[in-house]
Amino acid sequence: MSDTAVKTKYALEIEDLQLAYLVRGIPREVLRGVNLHVRPGEAYGLVGESGCGKSTTAYAALRYLPSNGRITGGRILVGGDDVTKMSDKELRLFRAHQASMVYQDPGGALNPTVKIGRQVVEAFTVLGHDRRDSEQEALDALRRVRIADPTRVMQRFPHQLSGGMQQRVVIAMALACNPQLLVLDEPTTGLDATVEAEVLDLVRALRHETDAAILLIAHNLGVIRSMCDRVGVMYAGKLVEEGDAVEVFEQPKHPYTIGLLECLPRHGVRKTQRALYTIPGTLPQIGTPLPTCVFVDRCALADETCRTVVPPVVDVNENSPANRHISRCHHIDRLNQMPEPPEAEVEAVLEGKIVIQMNDLSKTFRQHGNDVPALVGIQLGLGDGETVGLVGESGSGKTTLAKAMLGIYEPDAGSEIKLDEHLLAGKAANRPPEDMRAMQMVFQNPDSALNRTWTVRRILKRTVKKLTGITGEAADTRLETLADALRLSPRHLDMRPRQLSGGLKQRVAIARAFAGDPRVVVCDEPTSALDVSVQAAILNLLSDLQSSESTSYLFISHDLGVVRYLADRIVVMYLGRLQEEGTTDQIFNGPHHPYTEALLSAVPSVDGEPSERIRLSGEIPSPANPPSGCVFHTRCHRFMEGLCDVEEPPVVEIEMGHRIRCHLATTGELAAEPVVAV
Repeated sequence: MSDTAVKTKYALEIEDLQLAYLVRGIPREVLRGVNLHVRPGEAYGLVGESGCGKSTTAYAALRYLPSNGRITGGRILVGGDDVTKMSDKELRLFRAHQASMVYQDPGGALNPTVKIGRQVVEAFTVLGHDRRDSEQEALDALRRVRIADPTRVMQRFPHQLSGGMQQRVVIAMALACNPQLLVLDEPTTGLDATVEAEVLDLVRALRHETDAAILLIAHNLGVIRSMCDRVGVMYAGKLVEEGDAVEVFEQPKHPYTIGLLECLPRHGVRKTQRALYTIPGTLPQIGTPLPTCVFVDRCALADETCRTVVPPVVDVNENSPANRHISRCHHIDRLNQMPEPPEAEVEAVLEGKIVIQMNDLSKTFRQHGNDVPALVGIQLGLGDGETVGLVGESGSGKTTLAKAMLGIYEPDAGSEIKLDEHLLAGKAANRPPEDMRAMQMVFQNPDSALNRTWTVRRILKRTVKKLTGITGEAADTRLETLADALRLSPRHLDMRPRQLSGGLKQRVAIARAFAGDPRVVVCDEPTSALDVSVQAAILNLLSDLQSSESTSYLFISHDLGVVRYLADRIVVMYLGRLQEEGTTDQIFNGPHHPYTEALLSAVPSVDGEPSERIRLSGEIPSPANPPSGCVFHTRCHRFMEGLCDVEEPPVVEIEMGHRIRCHLATTGELAAEPVVAV
């Protein structure tokens, strides 16, 4: 302990933390008196919308602040040491020996030009270990994070590892110093459900082994529920609710927490049953004076008291001090008056015209002199106004299928793609303008899809002209109609993408996709990086646009709860092959393909439904050398030796429209019970 250390029972203690960013020389308040603590071995989750101060709080705990960040009040204690009073030298030693951080993007945290071994070894040499000891420590660290062949992995570059493996390496480096505090900032965003579950299992095990305190930030409330002992709900730089994670999610006591939970597609709700709840308005801009309740401008229960009197901190478990559950709200007794989500205006999709049909669609890449089959004999159609959800682990071929359909990748000879019953050219460049206009794409990251230097108006107007040929006043009218449908105001149209929030940027990307009245829109993970309130607004928007325009969606997502809400039909892919296809109810209610069963069991739920997770052994095989027989047999928990590893399974229609590629489908021994109620 340093000279500034104080005696405390907490690994992390934040007391009345106030922090501001200097903007044009003016301090803009971001954190407004944050108080929280985390005990050794405890996991604490921070939730809230983007911009509410979660990451700022986490970065402040390690004094990882931008140059314009200023701590203006309060203190931060880690193991009794006051981080706010440390010199630069003390801060370097503190970060090297007492605290570590795992970032959202493991690829961005690793040097792409340096092999894994050298990077992990360096994590130990900076602690003072000699080279030989560091190499052995690095091997042990990789084994500690459940990497089976660390010697081989150490010889690879980061790009040669999967996202889940990269995250394991980053965690191994973070644990090199046996930290008292481990901060995890969205550690599973972008990972598929099975890899996410493996990373979370790893963090749970390491937490108990090391007794480190965990501060976890995540948009996925199911991850927080499954991982954390306690949770804090943050809004506009202030904790508005805090308590036991299970209790907060099952019995929320603040209007904001209730709003966040209502934004989720829970309990199997579908787009045909009701629209998702969206919290009205937006977060206040940083530095906005908020003298009373910080949530007052967006709260359905707000009255004059909320606007004039600071809400008290109420312990709803005042008779149980060990189970403290606090809320900053004047109207805890009126929470049952919160508005209900609106009824859906979307009708169920009935059997209708097939807009696009893919027959025997295959795509083979040539890499290092070898053929790599990424798609094998895909048979899939999309009906008019239908949403088909495409799910499977990273590397299963989902995005390749979408790009082959769009003509970005030219399919193999013998493949057939038909739009409105006429054959499409394999390459997009060889398709006529009307076919190009008929199929558009919404990408996961709007930043990479939008010109950051152009205004939104210029981006959309150019797209309207290019796709429709409309010019002049007619183009302006089309643009305004489009903006109105996407809830983009004239002020938004005159802004540049870099000035917009993530949700608004995604609205612009969707507006651009709909500029030419497309028949089919491919949505590739369009909500994975968005918080739950923005996600709900985007899903409602997609649903409304589909209803009014009869557009068909191919919707790719790792989030099975989102897929269940939006999709009419679901297709499960593995190693470039369709393993299961059926209506959404058929896929979720069973019987299931063993792979589908494993995917569903890996979903973390905010409702905490009990389910035994099915752990898949190993990683998805290389498509360059697929397993014999059933390509899934090397990881299947229901593998039958002498059959699954020898014979390719047939595709069996077990009920109308429900097809499964599995030997068990011929014997009637498929798992028949629902795995999870997302």
